[in-house]
Amino acid sequence: MLKVNEIYFSIQGESSKAGLPCVFVRLTYCNLRCTYCDTEYAFYDGKELSINEIISEVKKYDCKLVEITGGEPLVQMEECLELMNRLTDDGFEVMIETGGSLPIKDIDKRVIIIMDLKCPSSGMDKKNYYENIEFLKLSDEIKFVIGDREDYEWSREQIKKYSLTDKCEVLFSVVFGKLEPVTLVNWIIEDKLKVRYQLQMHKYIWNPETKGV
Repeated sequence: MLKVNEIYFSIQGESSKAGLPCVFVRLTYCNLRCTYCDTEYAFYDGKELSINEIISEVKKYDCKLVEITGGEPLVQMEECLELMNRLTDDGFEVMIETGGSLPIKDIDKRVIIIMDLKCPSSGMDKKNYYENIEFLKLSDEIKFVIGDREDYEWSREQIKKYSLTDKCEVLFSVVFGKLEPVTLVNWIIEDKLKVRYQLQMHKYIWNPETKGV
């Protein structure tokens, strides 16, 4: 059984799949408390569902792209891994969004991993599990959510230190409402960083506080 906060159908707002229709399975619980978190409602609330029940619900939307998210989905590690295995076996293209503090080494290699490296302004940078980097595939993505110049310079240093742009796609986005997108874009251009800038598209299409989108 997995504790599920919500299952809904929308478009991908982030990642290299941005703009594509996607079914989201948001699992309950999180082991981090980032300063800018926009899904605190997923910390505790949810309903116990079997993997069969989750897959049955996902199939109702007739969409082959599925993202497992949270909270932090890997808090429910064993069952989450099984869910992803079952979905990929059923022909779904599966993504998981994880905060980067828990090990990813046992995730099915068919799954696209979108992993945060938490910047200093998140208050959770000491929780980064850097051993994960060696398990990233070219099809995976590392995300930096940047709130200020210190975060940007820290992120730039991590890219250099771990040769991240050689390992996978690197995503930069702003802490919504704290740093202007144009400021971050200008920094990226000035430094000629080989990263993908992304907006949280869903926050511009709908009200930023809207759930289930």
